[in-house]
Amino acid sequence: MAITTASASPAMQEAAKTPSASPPRATAASPARYRPSPLVIFSACLVLIGSSGPLLLRVYFVHGGQRLWLSALVQISGWPLLLPPLCVSIFRGRRHGIVNLLLPPRLIGAAVVLGSLYAVSCFVYAMGSQALPLSTSSLLLATQLAFTAVFAFLFVGLRFTPFSANAVLLLTIGPAVLGVGPGSGKPAGEPSKTYWTGFCEAIAAAALAGLVLPLVEVAMERFGRRRGPAASAPPPYSTVMQMQAMMGLAGTMVCLLGMAIKSDFKALPIEAAAFGLGETKYYLVLVWGAVAWQLLNLGVVGLVTCASSLLAGIMVAVLLPLSEVLAVIFLHEKFDGPKGIALVLCLWGFASYMYGEKVQQKKAAAQKNQLLQQQMARKTGDLELATP
Repeated sequence: MAITTASASPAMQEAAKTPSASPPRATAASPARYRPSPLVIFSACLVLIGSSGPLLLRVYFVHGGQRLWLSALVQISGWPLLLPPLCVSIFRGRRHGIVNLLLPPRLIGAAVVLGSLYAVSCFVYAMGSQALPLSTSSLLLATQLAFTAVFAFLFVGLRFTPFSANAVLLLTIGPAVLGVGPGSGKPAGEPSKTYWTGFCEAIAAAALAGLVLPLVEVAMERFGRRRGPAASAPPPYSTVMQMQAMMGLAGTMVCLLGMAIKSDFKALPIEAAAFGLGETKYYLVLVWGAVAWQLLNLGVVGLVTCASSLLAGIMVAVLLPLSEVLAVIFLHEKFDGPKGIALVLCLWGFASYMYGEKVQQKKAAAQKNQLLQQQMARKTGDLELATP
């Protein structure tokens, strides 16, 4: 901010000669408050609305579904729903140049690679969901926040605070309780090998998802940020939709290739006929599951693009208690002691991180307020020096 001096303008000199012109007082600026942008709020709402996706995926496995690549396709193939609003958004902004609204070629290449990696993550998550109850897999997936924090530290330069480090520790201990607690959360009658295989697969899926989020943030920072005065503003939501659509398209190609190798296309009619809820509900579960997962994915990519990868990981962790309640109500899963302890630890870690963020925001607001006061005091001193 430029500092005004006594010789800056004739009006300033005239004000200095006038006895009644008193210098302005350095009033304390009101503390700046952190307010998320509407795009961040909208993306967070999409994540919450899409929370039924994991429930529908578990319904698919509980009632006889066995196709892993198909279940991975459900998690990532809803991107065509973005095409109508995306076309409308680009059409409305055509006065700025359609080319300027499209993703740069390097960002498209990054989206293809990240979408393929995310498809592998969805496949591993489907393997874990097939073997584990929803309540258990959700608790394990909550470790994604810990993995996101670690990878964000490595790739994005995230600085750990005592609160974020405590959150990572608690979210690591929570799944460990499931592994060493009485019964280890294993359903009755399920072989131990199957349970522990699913346990490791759920952790691996959380690690892969935790890796993708910071890499999306890195790709947006390097290839997708606007230049000039608009660089500090959040990107338009058309950029978010294009990024998610390109990742979804690449992931869909990977899943279709996996389905072709496993001959899933021939097995679909047979599996639909033998589905426990009926053939019609079989396809409804798949379709609505794809819609729910698309809302969830769009919200996560929106949070990464408009805020940070760590906030996206936090919103995924927020789904934990909601998934627990849905699993108990609709799937009649048992909620025992180890799961309760793990849930408390995960919620404690989430609360610790949110409190740390609040403290950091207050500290940043205080520093900004102090800077404004110093600038005001500097202006006041210049005016006092100019007064005879």
